[in-house]
Amino acid sequence: MGLTSNKVLAFAIAAAVLLFAATVWLWPRLARKGLRPVAGRIGLLLATQLALFAAVALAANNSFLFYGSWADLFGQEQEMGVVEDHAAGSSIEVVERRAPDVLGGSRAVTGGQIQKVVVSGATSGIDSPAYVYLPPEYFQEKYRTRTFPAAVVLTGYPGTAENLLKGLKYPATAHRLAGEGRMQPMILVMLRPTVAPPRDTECVDVPGGPKSETFFATDLPQAVSETYRVGTAARNWGFIGNSTGGYCALKIALHHPGRFAAGAGLSAYYKAAEDPTTGDLFHGDNRARQRADLLWSLDHLPQGRSSFLVTTSRQGEGNLKGTLAFIEKVKAPARVSSITLDSGGHNFNTWRREIPPALEWLSGRLSAT
Repeated sequence: MGLTSNKVLAFAIAAAVLLFAATVWLWPRLARKGLRPVAGRIGLLLATQLALFAAVALAANNSFLFYGSWADLFGQEQEMGVVEDHAAGSSIEVVERRAPDVLGGSRAVTGGQIQKVVVSGATSGIDSPAYVYLPPEYFQEKYRTRTFPAAVVLTGYPGTAENLLKGLKYPATAHRLAGEGRMQPMILVMLRPTVAPPRDTECVDVPGGPKSETFFATDLPQAVSETYRVGTAARNWGFIGNSTGGYCALKIALHHPGRFAAGAGLSAYYKAAEDPTTGDLFHGDNRARQRADLLWSLDHLPQGRSSFLVTTSRQGEGNLKGTLAFIEKVKAPARVSSITLDSGGHNFNTWRREIPPALEWLSGRLSAT
């Protein structure tokens, strides 16, 4: 049974309840003096506490999807290996097709399709797994010659791409909004920012290391446009993400306005992290470190025609001050919009409140042609 299975959660809750009942029932018998009664009391209390902790932790994980699998929980990377045999000229290998969790999802023409793929970066040399959501219109006869706008969607670190499907429900939300006429049909390319796991590369080109920025800014849109009906102009492409993914979305849109027309950072921060998970990102290159500071970039580098969306909350988020500074520093021809909640922490519940209006905003700044 998987880590996020409801059966696992139900088993943990049942075990906690039974152990609690056993503790109450057996406590009088274990109240005597002696090594065995004392050991029994310690064992029951320890087992009950562990069961309660496991039940609460599983419930929290099912709600927020911090970990998508047992392997993810225990730090065992089991990502797909590099696919060696690609079709000639192809940078994307489709390894699985599935129906999205939406009404009518069993048929692609009504529910769309989710494809699990491996993207091979021709310039960066990075191969990364991803999920591609194709809206139902992509399969309908009347749209068979139409191109579609696309958005790269990133999780935070160290999240999994599966979180974007199950926890944050990007495909289901896009399907619903498009059906209600609140956004245009869009292709979503969903993946984690960690293209060299377990290292957090902060979407920068590490000297002598992973060229993460090149992968996201150049290789990924090129590979998608070669495989699916997506244009190559900046107006065809957007970027959205939460936390580390939000920083990446703003960074790529800011530094590459010729490739991305819009970037939305949900609960983003504005300066590349440098800690044990990132390692040495800049190798003493202070200019590269400054460029990875988005507030410095806005002050010192030319601003293109990209549009930005930033989100924060007055209570619960730690990025309010940085968000206000980012808004103040954006100058024409760039544009900036914001979502400020009264309260909301750095968690899935907050992002679920921001994703629908963020997708509407993103849709309004992209075009299919």
